[in-house]
Amino acid sequence: MKTLSVVLAVYNEEKNLAACLDSVKGLADEIVIVDGTSTDKTVEIAKKYGAKVKITTNKVNFHINKQMAIDMATKDWILQLDADEHISKEQAEEIKEILKKDTDEYNGYWMPRKNYFLGRFLMKGGQYPDYTLRFYRNGKGHLPQKDVHEQAVVEGKVGYLKSALLHYPYESFSFYLHKWTRYNKFFAGQIKEEQKNKNIILKIFYAFSYLFLKPAHWLFTTYLRHKGFVDGWQGFVFSLFSALRFPVSYIYYLTGNI
Repeated sequence: MKTLSVVLAVYNEEKNLAACLDSVKGLADEIVIVDGTSTDKTVEIAKKYGAKVKITTNKVNFHINKQMAIDMATKDWILQLDADEHISKEQAEEIKEILKKDTDEYNGYWMPRKNYFLGRFLMKGGQYPDYTLRFYRNGKGHLPQKDVHEQAVVEGKVGYLKSALLHYPYESFSFYLHKWTRYNKFFAGQIKEEQKNKNIILKIFYAFSYLFLKPAHWLFTTYLRHKGFVDGWQGFVFSLFSALRFPVSYIYYLTGNI
């Protein structure tokens, strides 16, 4: 049976980390955690679970720290998680079967993910299956480290798991707004780079697109076309704020609030 490294990059995750690590008991042969100099009990909790811990700075693009954790892994396969994610029992059994058989057919697996938002898992609005590439053979996968929403890049053939990763990203609406604002400011920095060397006509079109076209299209697509309304008021709130990220990020860019 092949061995598994579970890797995480964390910062002030004392409320989430224990539940995450509990979900990989009996599955992980090694736990690797890169901590962005947490000020709470995150590191203490990690060490209680026998994790190999590296402390570094808390970078704006946290995928840099995730890649550090990936580089530290020593086992055959890597499972990269966030502290607010749990491996379900069904998914743990599915991963064990892959490690047991390991036919060399695949170098990685996309994992369906259920996202919990304000009291329910969102199953419509484009939020499920929300495939994420987190499980891959050591040495065959890496993160580009350019965007906060990027996926891992895996060499070779990639398959799909059937069971879902459980994601609990927002403990409250205020916490959601905090993360939403942080992502938007990062996005504003990307817009700033994209605007370099553009002429006035392209800048005007870009502004119109981000302020009007993109948010309208996104709201229509997620809430109506992908039936976000089936998820009740939570589906509407999620679709609305997902759409608003475009004008808000552009305004952050204009005002220099990055």
